[in-house]
Amino acid sequence: MRRRRLLSTALAVITATACRAEAGAWHPLDPATSLVVDTSKGRIIVEMRPDLAPHAVERVISLAREHVYDGLLFHRVIDHFVDQTGNPDNKDGGTSSHPDLAPEFTFRLNPHGWRPVTAGSDGITGFLGASPIAGEAASAAARQPDGRLRAWGAYCSGVVGMGRQEAPGSANSEIFFMRDPARRLDHDYTVIGRVVVGQDVVRAIAVGEPPPDPDRMIQVRLLADIALPERPRWERMDEQDPEFAAEIARLRAAEGADFTICDLEVPVREAR
Repeated sequence: MRRRRLLSTALAVITATACRAEAGAWHPLDPATSLVVDTSKGRIIVEMRPDLAPHAVERVISLAREHVYDGLLFHRVIDHFVDQTGNPDNKDGGTSSHPDLAPEFTFRLNPHGWRPVTAGSDGITGFLGASPIAGEAASAAARQPDGRLRAWGAYCSGVVGMGRQEAPGSANSEIFFMRDPARRLDHDYTVIGRVVVGQDVVRAIAVGEPPPDPDRMIQVRLLADIALPERPRWERMDEQDPEFAAEIARLRAAEGADFTICDLEVPVREAR
């Protein structure tokens, strides 16, 4: 009972530290960091997070604007796991003309502006925008001069990561979309964001290594680069919204000890 009280207190403290005042708001997707992927099975929209991996997000934006991704195949698709694409030679090992990227497997979590979900003795989980994150225990913040925790993206359904070869610093242009959770990938592959529209499309991509009749990315654009009359209009609930807090509480009560960050998605809707 004492341990449970301590964990509840830790969650209350970290929630008070991290959350802004109640916003009750929905925010348009940021045109500068939202990736629109039109595939042969439909449209996928990804909310990218430069606060998780600034260099990898910058690389994906550059490749989209250079049209490197247009027409590339989903060359390795494993059901209940991942859709891989983004290699210019349409198979593992291909790279763009850009140099490989240093790993961005972890980041320093700002104590403000994120939604805590759990705070256990062994670590925390929460959300940065639509992206689920995990990190070291809240008590570790006291040992850091800036009060920031070491954290990483949590590989839940819809999370988008950078593919790589065996070497940690070999990510280049390949990206992959999670069909289902695979937390074994945590802090071992760079997370760039999460699918906010089109997870049904992610799961509909043809399976195979390679697929016998592979699907492809027809066109990949930044939302900012689509003319306003044609631009899809979606908005995401503020992760600090009381409605999302209520959903967290409801799921935690329903799932009990089985509750995890991957049970949650920040709501997204077409703009009104």
